[in-house]
Amino acid sequence: RQSIKETARRRLRDFDVGDKFSRLPLPKASVLLPLLVRDGTLHLLLTVRSMQLRRSPGEVCFPGGKSEAADKDEIDTALREAKEEVGLQPEKVEVICRLVPGIDKMNHLVTPVVGFIEDTFQATPNPDEVSDVFVVPLEYFLKPLNYKPLPYKTSSGYFSWMHCFTYDDHEHKTSFRIWGLTAHFAVFLALVIFGKRPTFEVDYDLDNLLSSSENNFMNLYASLYERKKSNL
Repeated sequence: RQSIKETARRRLRDFDVGDKFSRLPLPKASVLLPLLVRDGTLHLLLTVRSMQLRRSPGEVCFPGGKSEAADKDEIDTALREAKEEVGLQPEKVEVICRLVPGIDKMNHLVTPVVGFIEDTFQATPNPDEVSDVFVVPLEYFLKPLNYKPLPYKTSSGYFSWMHCFTYDDHEHKTSFRIWGLTAHFAVFLALVIFGKRPTFEVDYDLDNLLSSSENNFMNLYASLYERKKSNL
C-alpha cells in the first residue's frame, strides 16, 4: 500500500501546477479527486448529482463547486465542498497537488485537486446535492471495458471529442456513465500516475504530458477569450 501511494505521490508532484493558472480572469471552481487504495489498487471516489439540482441532475462528478469569498485558494474550495457534499473532513485528506485546470460549460475555471483518503471512509451524502457515492479502479480510465468518444462542439465553436465511460458497479448493481470534464480529469490523473498508453485516443503528446496538457488548456482558454472579444 505504501509503495503504491509513494509512487503515485512522486508522479503527481511532478505535475503540480500550484497557482500557475489561478490569476486567469474567469470565475473559479474546484473539484477534489479523492484517491484511495483498495485491494492493493488505486481507486477514485465519484459522486452522482442529486436529481433535485437545477444543473446536470443525475450526472457523475467529483465533489466540488464554485469558490466562495472565504476560500483561501482552490484547495480550500475543494475541501470545503467535499465536506458539504459527502461529509469528508478536510483533515482526513492528504492533499498532493493541483493539476492543469479545465473550463466547464459555464466557463468556470475548474481546478482539480488530488488527495489521498482512507479506504475506510464512509460517505454521508448530503441528499440535496448528492444521490450516490461510488469508487472506480483508476486503471479503468486507461483500460475501460465500455468506452465511446462523444462528438461535441466546444464553447468557441470547435468540433471535438469527449471521453465517455460506462462503469458497471457490482456493489451498487448499477451502471454509471462518466463523461465530460469529470472523465477528462480522471483520464489525465490515470495517465500521470500510471504513465501507460490508454486503449483509446487522447489528444496529448504522451511523451510530453505536462507541457502538452498545459498547451491544450491555454489553446482552449485563448479560443474562449477570442470569442468573448468578438462578442463585445
